[in-house]
Amino acid sequence: MCYKRGMTPELAAALVGLALVDATSFGTLVLPTLMLVQPRVRASRVVLYLAAISAFYFVLGVALLFAAERVLALVAATERSRVVDMVQLVVGLALLAGSFWPDLPWVKQRRQERDAAGGGRRPGWRDRVLGPEARSRTVIAVAVGAGLVEAASMLPYLGAVGMLTSSVASTPERLAALASYVVVMCLPALILLAARLLLGARVDGALGRLARWLDRQSRNAIWWVVGVVGFLIARDAASRLWPGSMG
Repeated sequence: MCYKRGMTPELAAALVGLALVDATSFGTLVLPTLMLVQPRVRASRVVLYLAAISAFYFVLGVALLFAAERVLALVAATERSRVVDMVQLVVGLALLAGSFWPDLPWVKQRRQERDAAGGGRRPGWRDRVLGPEARSRTVIAVAVGAGLVEAASMLPYLGAVGMLTSSVASTPERLAALASYVVVMCLPALILLAARLLLGARVDGALGRLARWLDRQSRNAIWWVVGVVGFLIARDAASRLWPGSMG
């Protein structure tokens, strides 16, 4: 699908919708929520984390925007190479097969045993990197690390960058839209921070339940995304290797 348009209200609304989907990811919501369920919350650390992950995604988006033309040219140059198509097919099938890894019986059993031994949480790790005593450079490192791990699987974000790339919006408009996108990504976490600061311990129980639920959902969502991406990559390669076989 090709979007040949400027920064129209329709495009802006689509970007806001995609940003809100990305706002529920592990890096933009689960980790900040885990920071908010600590016995003592340092708002400056939460804001620093959100600023760091926002900056990471903004820089990544800028790099993707300016590299898009070269990437498209490279894709066009290799489009008719059967070797490249075969490699793409193998990579796609590997991702699709790997997405079933968490559902293997022995993997499930080991995860359940580990969660039971740790009381359903990761002892020590969370306090060191997300607790009130975490150093600034540690918080920034965690934010950048979360961004690096999640970047390839955040399809809404990559889709938003693709929409901006293929639009006829000017460069300043694209950069402003990208900056707004990463701000919207962090809005839910900022709202939860405000609630925690205003209501204090009264929201601890609700935040704890939300953090545990988001943590469980994010584990499954990442593998679902890996499977979907693998299927799409394999299907694209197969459609060129065996024209007409994909319907």
